[in-house]
Amino acid sequence: MIDRTDHVRTVRQRLKQFSVVAILGPRQIGKTTLARQVTDAHPGRTHHLDLEHPADLNRLLDDPILVLGELRGLVVIDEVQRRPDLFPVLRVLADRRPRPARFLVLGSASPDLIRQSSESLAGRIHYHSLGGLGLHEVGADHLDRRWLRGGFPEAWLARSNPAAFLWIENFVRTFLERDLPALGVRVPGPTLRRFWTMLAHWHGQIWNSSEFARSFGISDGAVRRYLDLLTGALVVRQLRPWHANIAKRQVRAPKIYLRDTGVLHALLGIADRRSLNTHPKCGASWEGFVVETIIDRLGLQDDQVHFWAAHTGAEMDLLIARGRRRIGIEIKRTSTPRVTRSMRSALGDLALSEAVVVHAGGDSYRLAHRVRAVAARRLDADLAI
Repeated sequence: MIDRTDHVRTVRQRLKQFSVVAILGPRQIGKTTLARQVTDAHPGRTHHLDLEHPADLNRLLDDPILVLGELRGLVVIDEVQRRPDLFPVLRVLADRRPRPARFLVLGSASPDLIRQSSESLAGRIHYHSLGGLGLHEVGADHLDRRWLRGGFPEAWLARSNPAAFLWIENFVRTFLERDLPALGVRVPGPTLRRFWTMLAHWHGQIWNSSEFARSFGISDGAVRRYLDLLTGALVVRQLRPWHANIAKRQVRAPKIYLRDTGVLHALLGIADRRSLNTHPKCGASWEGFVVETIIDRLGLQDDQVHFWAAHTGAEMDLLIARGRRRIGIEIKRTSTPRVTRSMRSALGDLALSEAVVVHAGGDSYRLAHRVRAVAARRLDADLAI
């Protein structure tokens, strides 16, 4: 078991601030393990209810407010998406003063789950998105393995690459055939499998609904709905564009990434480093891997991360906005990074505090005034923002 210290610390802090904390992420990402690590560090009494266990599910069928109202300390409710009707109950319990209990709920994300919980628990709930194992958690020496296999713990811990990709293939099948239907998704599994595979070939590109819809053979509206479904389930990221008040025409569509590179590679038929290094999507895969690594390591929220692109060709792969500070990040799979024209343009147009080039070499160093080169292996130590 890998100790996810940063996530444990964050969740414990949020439990002090909010009556309800929700850990959201796809199945098998490690939500239950993280909750166990949180409860192991919790000083008071803890109770665990798993809504996939018939006994726990039956306990809450008739009078959930009575059952939950009697519990004291920290109450963990796993697989909460199976009982979204519990959120109004949690609102009543969260408003008690003094608070005899706080609630840690775990669930596979979906737009409906988030909508129902936010409507019922406005101001009382904090959402903590759990992604795959971070580079700082597995160690920078294992960067290549983490990039190839992705961050699902079972894939990372597999004995071999074939075993890892067999697990990922089974995960994809189960996710489409069982998990999404359980979240209320009525799109046939084979259709979403084909859509997800096409998205893998689109990984790292700016979204074009019309072009994608023509290729897929369905309407723009249906394509948009499928994309939002996978985004809401936290397996796809739509990186929003940054709009600056400048004369240049700027891109206004999102950039699309599959969040887990192991799933990306499985859908693209990549099973080893040799295949990855020669694949046309190698550079885009590397870019997505670094984007997710940075977002995870810095604990960034969706409204803090963007990309920027102008129709003149100037662009920034990632733009981080924290208060008044803006950092532009270019991601290059090269060991010899340099200051590009695009970077100089962005520094001026976007009033950046700094530009950073994340590269595949071994060292971090200054390239120019307000421009740094940071090695991907040293992100943990050298990308303090």
